[in-house]
Amino acid sequence: MTIEIELKFIATPQAAEKLAEKLAAWPHQHFAARELTNIYYETDDNQLRRWDMGLRIRGVDQRYEMTLKAAGKTVGGLHQRPEYNVDLTEPQLDIARLPAEIWPQGTDIAALQSRLQPLFSTHFQREAWLVQFGDSEIEVAFDRGEVAAGEFSEPLYEVELELKSGQRDDMLKFAEALVTMGGLRLGSLSKAARGYQLAQGNLPRPIRTLPLQKIAAKASVEQGMINAMTAALNHWQYHEEVWLRGNKDAKAAVIDALETLRQAFSLFGALVPRKASSDLRQKLTRQEELLADDENNAEATCFSLTSVEAQLALTHWLVESQWQKWLDDKSKSKLQGSFKRFSDIMLSRIAADLRETFVDIQLFNEFQDKATRLNRQLLAVNLLAGAYPAEEVNVWLDGWLELQHAIREKQERGLMHLVNLAVRPAPFWLNSGIKR
Repeated sequence: MTIEIELKFIATPQAAEKLAEKLAAWPHQHFAARELTNIYYETDDNQLRRWDMGLRIRGVDQRYEMTLKAAGKTVGGLHQRPEYNVDLTEPQLDIARLPAEIWPQGTDIAALQSRLQPLFSTHFQREAWLVQFGDSEIEVAFDRGEVAAGEFSEPLYEVELELKSGQRDDMLKFAEALVTMGGLRLGSLSKAARGYQLAQGNLPRPIRTLPLQKIAAKASVEQGMINAMTAALNHWQYHEEVWLRGNKDAKAAVIDALETLRQAFSLFGALVPRKASSDLRQKLTRQEELLADDENNAEATCFSLTSVEAQLALTHWLVESQWQKWLDDKSKSKLQGSFKRFSDIMLSRIAADLRETFVDIQLFNEFQDKATRLNRQLLAVNLLAGAYPAEEVNVWLDGWLELQHAIREKQERGLMHLVNLAVRPAPFWLNSGIKR
C-alpha cells in the first residue's frame, strides 16, 4: 500500500499550451505523451462507492495495472488516499489479488467479484514532467482526453501534481508558483467522481444548503475549526462547479461559502491570532470583492488567479496547520480542549444575541437591516452543532430558518409571531444527552 498525495487542477485548453514553458523554470525530466485507458468497475448498487472506494484497470502500452483507491480525505484539491496496485498480464479484473484486509469485515470476495461490471471509462493522453523543487520530487502530469459513460461524455483537461518524494509543503509551495501561469483551478472532483456523475445520467447538480457539520463529541477545538473551514471550502468548490455548468443561482451559494469562512474565522478568532491568518484572509477578501462584481461570468471568476490563489492558500493553511507556529503554550492548550464545551459557550452567546437582536423589533425595515446578522449566526450554528443529535438541532433551528425565509420573501406581517416561535424551543446544547 502507498499513500497517494495529489493536487488536482482543472485546466483550460489555453493553459495547457503554456505548461511546458512554465515548467522550464525548474530542473526537470520530461516524458513524452502516452495513451492511457482506464476502465472503472462498480456493482449495480454502487457498493464500492458506498465504501468510498474506486476500482479501475489501467492500460498503458499493452501493460495493465489494477488499482483500488480506498477511503481517504480531500481538502481543497489535495487528495490523500491509500492506494493498492497489482500488475496484470491482461485486462481482466481479479480482486482476489488485492490484500484481504482492505475489505470490510465479512466481505465475500468471490461474490463481490461476480457483481462488478464496467461502469465508465477515461481515455486520455498523459504528458509528464518530474520536477525538482526544494527538497522534493514532484510529478506534473497533464491529461487531455475524455470521461465517458454510455451515451454521455465530457472533455478532460487536468494537471495533477503528485508528491513522489519529499515534503507535502514543498508540493503546495510549488503549486502556488505554478498557478501564476493562469487558466487553472483546483479540482475537488476526481476522474472517478465525474465518471459516476455521467453513469448516473449526468443530471444537473443541485444547489445545496450548508449541512450540519458532523463531528465526534470528543473532538478538540482544533479539529472543530479544521472541520468547519474544510466544510466551507467544499461548499465553495462544489457550487463553483455548479456555476460553471450553467446554473447562475450557484453564485449566491459560492458567496455564502465565503461568508461561512468569515464566520469560522470569527468563531475561532480568540484562539488563533489574527496574524496567523492575515495573508489568507486578505486573499479571501479579494475573492469576495471579485464575486461582488456582477459583470464577471463563471469561467472568468473561477479560473481567475484571485480565486485559485485563495483556495490554494486555504488548502495549504489547513493541511499544514500553519497557525501552529503562531501559538503560545496557552493557546495550544485551548485548541486541544473540548470542542463540545467550546460549542456550548458559543451557542449560548449566539442564542442570546439572536434574542437581543429580534425580540423588540417592530418595523419591517428593521428586520431587513438585521437579516445579514441572522444569516451569519445561523451559519455559525451549522458549524458548531455537529456533536449534537440532528433532530434536536433542527427543532431549535426551524423557527429561525422560517423567520429568515419570511424576511427574504419580504413577508411584512407575522414576523414578531415568528420571533416568538423561534425563541421558544429549549437549548439543545443543554439537554442533548451527551456527557460533558
